[in-house]
Amino acid sequence: MKKSTRHSRAGRATLLGLAGATAAAGLGLGLTAPATASPSMTTASPSTLRWGACEGGGPGLDPRQQCATLSVPMDYAKPDGKQIRIAVSRLPSEDPSARRGALLLIPGGPGGTSIGQPSEKAKVLPQEVRDAYDLIGFAPRGMAPSTAVTCDLDTSDLAATKLRPWPAPDGSVEGNMANARRMSEACARNGGELIRHISTANEARDLDRIRAALGERRISAWGVSYGTYVGAVYGELFPHRTDRFVLDSNDNPDPDRVGRAWLAGFEQGVEDTFPEFARYASTPGTPDRVAATSAEVRRVFLELAARLDRAPLPRPGANPPVLDGNELRQAMLTSLYDPDGYPALAQLINAARKGQVPPAPPAPPEAVLQNVTAVAIGTICNDVAFPASAAGYQQDVHDSRAAFPLTAGMPRGPMACAAWPFAPKEPPVRIGDKGRSSFLLVQNERDVATPLSGARKLREALGRRAVMVTVDSTGHDAYLANGNACGDATVTRFLATGRRPATDLYCR
Repeated sequence: MKKSTRHSRAGRATLLGLAGATAAAGLGLGLTAPATASPSMTTASPSTLRWGACEGGGPGLDPRQQCATLSVPMDYAKPDGKQIRIAVSRLPSEDPSARRGALLLIPGGPGGTSIGQPSEKAKVLPQEVRDAYDLIGFAPRGMAPSTAVTCDLDTSDLAATKLRPWPAPDGSVEGNMANARRMSEACARNGGELIRHISTANEARDLDRIRAALGERRISAWGVSYGTYVGAVYGELFPHRTDRFVLDSNDNPDPDRVGRAWLAGFEQGVEDTFPEFARYASTPGTPDRVAATSAEVRRVFLELAARLDRAPLPRPGANPPVLDGNELRQAMLTSLYDPDGYPALAQLINAARKGQVPPAPPAPPEAVLQNVTAVAIGTICNDVAFPASAAGYQQDVHDSRAAFPLTAGMPRGPMACAAWPFAPKEPPVRIGDKGRSSFLLVQNERDVATPLSGARKLREALGRRAVMVTVDSTGHDAYLANGNACGDATVTRFLATGRRPATDLYCR
């Protein structure tokens, strides 16, 4: 298959799935296994960072990367009250004479971390960007090695098909509602006070504390997936502090639905991207060709999922220990994040058609899954109140199953937030067109997790503050990943020089 870029993003996933895909495990919009690099020095004051060596970074960590911790209020309504730690990392500019400032790397998720990303991104970022900026990573509040949170869920509830609300084979959401109650009760019982203060707005406030501690009057950022929403919220709360903001693979900022809109986006995202997989899986010469035509690939997938709904295949050692229809659908969703995942999906389909099941991909350690899941649930449920009516979800799922059979109603099902026991502490931030014109949006045309239709909503909300580059490419994450040379060059030019296209641009 054709890949237009150099850098693939495997090994991530979270509550909705927006940050990527870790072996079909994860809750959010993405499950990002946190990097192990951790600060080795004392916590900084609010206005300084004491940099030191990063511990436990592993062989991939650039020896120049430094780490620190910063104290921030757990509750910004009580700024002098209890403090929590935010872990921060830095890779200094490679040319101090060309340095412009700091580039915040805002991770996806919710439940992602960028603490190891300065080292990772330095391998792919062009020289002029590495010269212009210190690359800044961080672990969002609740994410290790920052002050961490857990819901201590039952291991079975960490399965992706529990965390995302895949309905029963007959479309019933009763099991989803029971899951929501059980997970929410565990978070309320085990998450402590911190889980009530994990939200997008508070992450944006933490970022401004990082900016101040870095000594920067303004800061630049590269936000990916859920990180685009964080970046947009930061620009709304601190418009005078934004320098050059790249928002990559963009979330629908609907202030009435927030995370529900992101989950619903999978309906269109799958319809946008599945044809690309079907084209691959029907091409003569493909090692794991599924069928002779794209239409037949779709039919085979739907029929196989229905068959597995009726008669799951055992899958020892997996969570859950079967391959049923929803496990196949979840594997499809995961594979569509990146065209590099197409072969694995084709192999799974062909094996399951013969009654065989390949081993499940390895999952991250349970402690990592627990941490990621708790942050994802806390963020999404605290950002906006979710409906609690099972009947309302049931009708939505029925309608979705009819219109979007590939996703079988999941994008409109009840997440854990349907039973969240806490009311949001503040209304969602409404993204508007007032403030500095400092945003460049880059968006693949075919993106399963953050579809173009949702990205256009963010573009519309930002108005004159933004320009959008739409890239004729397939996959989640555009810049230096699944985009194309035109899109990459446009983003690099903006970061390095500040020049944006005069109007929205389409990159073929």
